[in-house]
Amino acid sequence: MKIQIDPLTITPEENENYPRALRTILVSRYNIPEDADFQVLRRSLDARKKNRIHYRFRVLADVDDAAAQRLVVEFPEVTEYHEAPAGETPGRMKREFRVCIVGSGPAGLFCALRLAESGCCSIVVERGKDVSSRLSDIAVLEEKGVLDEESNVLFGEGGAGTYSDGKLTTRTIRPVTSWFYDKIVEFGAPEEVYFDAKPHIGTDRLGPIVQNLRRYLESRGVEFRFRVKVDDILIAGGEACGVHTSAGEEILADAVVIATGHSARDIYALLANRGVPLAAKGFAAGVRVEHPAELISFIQYGRNAMKGLLPGADYFLAWNNPSSRLGVYSFCMCPGGAVINSSSEQGRLCTNGMSYSGRNGEFSNAALVVTVAPSVFDNDPMKGIAFQREIEEAAFREGGGGFMAPAQRLDSFLKGKSDGHLPDSSYRPGIVPGRAERYLPEWIVEELKNGLRYFNNKMKGFAGPEGILIGAETRTSSPVRIVRGSDMQSEGIPGLYPAGEGSGYAGGIVSSAVDGIRAADAIIEHNS
Repeated sequence: MKIQIDPLTITPEENENYPRALRTILVSRYNIPEDADFQVLRRSLDARKKNRIHYRFRVLADVDDAAAQRLVVEFPEVTEYHEAPAGETPGRMKREFRVCIVGSGPAGLFCALRLAESGCCSIVVERGKDVSSRLSDIAVLEEKGVLDEESNVLFGEGGAGTYSDGKLTTRTIRPVTSWFYDKIVEFGAPEEVYFDAKPHIGTDRLGPIVQNLRRYLESRGVEFRFRVKVDDILIAGGEACGVHTSAGEEILADAVVIATGHSARDIYALLANRGVPLAAKGFAAGVRVEHPAELISFIQYGRNAMKGLLPGADYFLAWNNPSSRLGVYSFCMCPGGAVINSSSEQGRLCTNGMSYSGRNGEFSNAALVVTVAPSVFDNDPMKGIAFQREIEEAAFREGGGGFMAPAQRLDSFLKGKSDGHLPDSSYRPGIVPGRAERYLPEWIVEELKNGLRYFNNKMKGFAGPEGILIGAETRTSSPVRIVRGSDMQSEGIPGLYPAGEGSGYAGGIVSSAVDGIRAADAIIEHNS
């Protein structure tokens, strides 16, 4: 009989070899045989009491029925375990079918994987370059301030997620989510992503995982076209039947999946011109906030003797203004990471964050953003893009060009003062003193100030002179939703399947991948 024990607690030192530490507890406390099978279901760090920081585990153990009944009665933390639904496997296509997938981010890649394992042939069209080639273009941007609009942090193999922290936290509970985790581990992710409360992979691991996935897909007959930009959707008999590219090529297909990510603004314009229904969607805008990693660890962990065994400290902060009813919150927190340039258009500057798997860099950062409701841009999705662009253009000017980023100490920002000197930063090509009110709307500036004062009460020292804000953060999510029906198809063009974050139906690597899987399943079901 399978039982669940929650929690089992161990020290940070014991976590270094958690399987042995957990087995010792199972044997000594619960009298479970040494050779009994057990599995970790969840691990989280509890740092609420700085003098007693520990790890909490949820463990599944397989024991005989008599022992299980005894443990359930004797220990309140022991309960009978009930199996969750298994990950759904793809159906099989009953006829030859060809799908064109536009975009090779999580939605596009996992849509292609799901289709491939159903026996369906697909072609992935990607405006950017492969992972390795992207690295060179990103290096040029960081070293010389020269942007390649088609090969950067946002565009290319793996999408924006490839150059991020690789967070795999999700609220998505669909059965196919477990299928995603199985596959991501199969292609190289550590098994800890199954059970860590805040799983992440890191930029250094994501690249090889994406390459492994692509090589597998190619072995299954999937074709990849890099540096190919879609400039039109082909329509015959009122249905999507392929795409036209900027190279003058027509790629014919039985269905087209739009999985382009939230920054392919030209695709939104193309779809609007084609009469595809689009809807305005809320997002958030603001800045990146960066601190020395040691400061965040001190605020969160205190002077804990085991600090060297603890991971880089993270945080999540949120405040809702009761007067304006607007929210201010931290987003995409990267412990021991770096602030990176995530621009995709000349003369427009936006930032993001990333970290490696070790999360052991000198700085920690997070987005600090304010909710932007569709009413701000008259519920017009194209005006939402214009709103983002206005901020990005102003941030570029405030940085003086060359994709230098304007930065300001947090205490100076709260006092409305300029800085003559700034602390070191991870951002490349570099930061210069600047004022947030010169590139952000006044109402966002005021909400950020209110939020920072509240956050500083929650985390003493957060809004001090060691922290800086770096502008601007505008791409938290898409301001556009490509309207689709319950069959996952566009309500304007049958055979067109909008999927992922860029289509307005996801928010992160896992939910984007799962949405791509759902699009594949809809294609399989519709054509089987």
